Amino acid sequence: MQATQALYNVGQSIWLDDITREMLDTGTLARYVAELSVTGLTSNPTIFDKAFLHSRAYDSAIGQKSKEGKTGEALFFALALEDLGRAAELLRAVHQRTHGVDGWVSLEVSPLLAHDTRGTVAAAKALHAQGGIKNLLIKIPGTREGLPAIEEAIFAGVPVNVTLLFSAEQYQSAAEAYLRGIERRIAAGLDPEVGSVASVFVSRWDSAIANRAPAELRNRLGLAVASRVFAAYRANLGADRWQRAYNMGARPQRLLWASTGTKDPAVSDTLYIDALAAPLTVNTMPERTLAAFAEHGKVAPVLADQGEHERILADFSRAGVEVDALAAQLQEEGAGSFVKSWQELLATIAAKLARLSPR
Repeated sequence: MQATQALYNVGQSIWLDDITREMLDTGTLARYVAELSVTGLTSNPTIFDKAFLHSRAYDSAIGQKSKEGKTGEALFFALALEDLGRAAELLRAVHQRTHGVDGWVSLEVSPLLAHDTRGTVAAAKALHAQGGIKNLLIKIPGTREGLPAIEEAIFAGVPVNVTLLFSAEQYQSAAEAYLRGIERRIAAGLDPEVGSVASVFVSRWDSAIANRAPAELRNRLGLAVASRVFAAYRANLGADRWQRAYNMGARPQRLLWASTGTKDPAVSDTLYIDALAAPLTVNTMPERTLAAFAEHGKVAPVLADQGEHERILADFSRAGVEVDALAAQLQEEGAGSFVKSWQELLATIAAKLARLSPR
C-alpha cells in the first residue's frame, strides 16, 4: 500500500501546501487527488509570490484584470480566487463525501492586518463573499488581535483556518476563540456547523534553534511541542463544553500540522510526516515533501508517547531554551515574514503589469 494511502487510512487528511496555475492546467493537482490521497490545499503569500514570479501562466489574466481596473491587492485576490476556485472544484467531491469535514482550500487575509482586529474581520467576510466558494477557509493569524477576529468570523459563518500557531497555549487560545464563535451561533439560533482548522507550525521550532541545540536534541523540539499541542487537542475533544457544542450540531475544529517540510538535509525529508500521524488531524505538505512521503514515507504512531516528549521539553529547558518565549518570537517573526512576502508579491504583480502594459 502506498504511504499516502496508509496515512489517510489512519485518519489523517493530506493537504497540499502549494498551488500554481500550471499545477491546475497540467492536471497535476487532479493527479495528486486521484493517486496520492490529497484531500485539501493551503496557500499563503509566499506560495503565491513564487507562483507569480516564476511563471508566465498568469500574464494574460493580469493584463485582463488590469484593463478591468484592478491593481494591487484587488488584482491579487481576483487571481488567487480563480486558482482556489478551480482547486475547490477538484475537491468538491471530497467535501461532499465527507459532509464538509474535508476537501477544503485556504486563502489568507492580507498579512498587513495581523494586528488589526476590525480590519481582519471585514477582510474575512469580504473574501468569503467574493469567492463564493463553499469549501473555502479564510486564513486568520492566531495573534492577540487575530483571536477576537476568529471569534467574530466564525460567528458570522465564515469558515476559518487559524494560522501562525506554534505552542499548546497559542493553540488553546485559538480553539477557545473558535468555540466562543460557535457558542454564540448556538445562542442566536444559527447553524453551528462552521468549518475550521487550527494550523500549528512544526519545523520552524527546529530551524530557530538549529545552531544552539545540543547534538542529541537536534530536530526534536518541533515534534515535542507538537505532541504537547496534540494532548491539548485531545483534551478539548473530550471536554464537556466542546461535547455540548457537538450535541447541538457543531463540528470539532481539526488540528492541522503546518510547516512540515524538513529544513535540515541531515535528517529524513519526511520527518514531520512520519512522526505526526494521528486520526482527526490534517498534515499540509509542500509538493516536494508529498512526493518524498509517497515514495518512502512510513507511518509511525509516536504521538501516543506523551512522556517521552515531555522529557525532551524538560531537556530543552535545562539547555536554556525557553519554549514560551520562543513561541511568541516565532509567531511574531512568522507574521513579519508573511508581510515581507506580501510586499514582494505586490511588487511582482506591479512589475508584471509594467512589463505587460503597452508602451
